[in-house]
Amino acid sequence: MKLEILHEDNHIIVVNKPPGILSQGDQTGDEDMLTLLRTYIKEKYDKPGNVFIGLVHRLDRPVGGLMVFARTSKAAARLSKQIVDLKLKKEYACVCNGTPPEGKWTHYLEKNKRTNISRVVRDGARGSKRASLQCDVLDTKGNESICRVHLYTGRSHQIRVQFQAQACPLLGDVKYNPDAKPGTWIALFSKRLTFWHPTKNDKMIFELDLPDRFPWKKFKYNIEF
Repeated sequence: MKLEILHEDNHIIVVNKPPGILSQGDQTGDEDMLTLLRTYIKEKYDKPGNVFIGLVHRLDRPVGGLMVFARTSKAAARLSKQIVDLKLKKEYACVCNGTPPEGKWTHYLEKNKRTNISRVVRDGARGSKRASLQCDVLDTKGNESICRVHLYTGRSHQIRVQFQAQACPLLGDVKYNPDAKPGTWIALFSKRLTFWHPTKNDKMIFELDLPDRFPWKKFKYNIEF
């Protein structure tokens, strides 16, 4: 698979992850971004031995869009701290059923590792994790809305589960939307990524256009992030 690299230096790599590709390897043995990037760096620079690529954050397998990876352990640690300090901003576009409430949402999520499905549980439930995001509705047409989502935490399937909890599941999400048809693309895309370069301290902003497969053309909107 040919990688779409938006930025590369000695410390970081920013890529457009295709939907259907894992962020990191799992028991399936299918292609994943970590392995692909290690191979890319090893071959491009003829590096011997193991190549370090640090996974800073993840995108669910069916979700495409922007990701940043670290090329050094120092960069990985500093980018991870930016996530904790809310200095690394991850913003998504999504299309959902219905019209969700705008504002900050906070839920507590619990993941079933056997089924790989998360669900909303009561505050303080054993094993639950706090999940927060900001939702802005950009346009609504019929029974569908296009939204901008600013993610504050990075829980498993977070956006998908929280939209389901608001009775507004994402289009094409066969795991959390009972009306989604198998073989359709999930309407969730990592559109904009903002962070500070881990060594130069420059502000880095990356943004992608929505792909043609994304069901956005029916809406009248201009995503101003």
